[in-house]
Amino acid sequence: MTLPERLLVLMAGLAGCLGVALSAAASHLTGGGQLQTAAQFLLFHAPALLALAALMALGALHSVLGRLAGLALVLGLALFCGDLSRRAFSGVALAPMAAPTGGFLLMGGWLLAGVAGILRPRG
Repeated sequence: MTLPERLLVLMAGLAGCLGVALSAAASHLTGGGQLQTAAQFLLFHAPALLALAALMALGALHSVLGRLAGLALVLGLALFCGDLSRRAFSGVALAPMAAPTGGFLLMGGWLLAGVAGILRPRG
């Protein structure tokens, strides 16, 4: 496995860990809906990041597009889930338009992952 693939595996583990932690926090806080949403997004995307890394390691995806897809998903999760979590804990936004920007990055990451599977993988 290359370094970018290993980093995706690391980010998948971090996303899974944070997803579990936020799920627990949401169950103990009144009005933890935003935390629950952030937790779900993290837990849904953790296996996707693992799959993306595995498919790239096998050479089943276009490597450049696969890496871009992984980057978009990780940045999207950081912005979207980070904004929801910060709002839930402190009532303050992470940054203006952080959640919508993160959402668009997540959608773009999924589209890039799909295209990476269609295009011929580079050796």
